[in-house]
Amino acid sequence: MLPYYYTVKEYGEHEIVIQKSRFICYLNRAKTEEEAQDFINKIKKKHWNANHNCSAYLIGEQDQIQKANDDGEPSGTAGVPMLEVLKKRQLKDTVAVVTRYFGGVKLGAGGLIRAYGKSVSEGLNEIGIVQRKLSRIMHTKIDYTWLGKVENELRLSSYRLKEIHYIDDVEIETYVEEGQKEHFIEWMTELTNGKGEIFEGNVRYLEEDAVF
Repeated sequence: MLPYYYTVKEYGEHEIVIQKSRFICYLNRAKTEEEAQDFINKIKKKHWNANHNCSAYLIGEQDQIQKANDDGEPSGTAGVPMLEVLKKRQLKDTVAVVTRYFGGVKLGAGGLIRAYGKSVSEGLNEIGIVQRKLSRIMHTKIDYTWLGKVENELRLSSYRLKEIHYIDDVEIETYVEEGQKEHFIEWMTELTNGKGEIFEGNVRYLEEDAVF
C-alpha cells in the first residue's frame, strides 16, 4: 500500500463555455476499470444527444491502467489531454468525462487540446483534490485518572483522535501515520509514565485537502 496518494475529492461536475461550445466536466473516483467504464456509460446515457462524451482515467497504485477516448473528436485532441491533466496533478483512481455540445465554431486541433485540458483542470480546481495518507489506528488503554491529561495532549498534538471508549479502563483510538508509529509509542509511553497499554490496530487511509 502506498504511504499516500492524491485523488479527486468527490463526485462533481463543472461547465465552461469556449467559442459557444459547452464543455461539461464530470469527475469521480474509480478503483477498478469496471467502475470507470460504468461511470463513463452513465454520463453517456445522460448526455445521449451530446456531440461528444470524451473520457480518461488512471487506476492502480502504479497507474497500471490508463485509458483515453476521443469519442469522435480528432485523434489525440480530447482523451489524451484530459489524461495528461490527471497525470500532471498526480492523481490516482480517478475518472474524467467531458461532454461537449458543439456551438458552431470549430476550434482546430490545438484549440480542442487546450479546451479539453482546461475543462478537466478547472473541474479539479472546483471540486478539489485530497491526499489520502496511510494511517494505523493505535489503541491506548489507561486508567481514568490519566484521561484528562492524555486527551488534552492528544488534541494539541499532530495526531488525530479517533474515538474514546469508556469501559473498565479508558481505551483511546488514535490515527497515526505508518512512519510515525514508533514515535507515537515513545511519546505516549512518556506521557503516561509507562502506565498505558499501547497496541496496534487496523490500517486505513485518512483524507485531508491537498496542499500544493
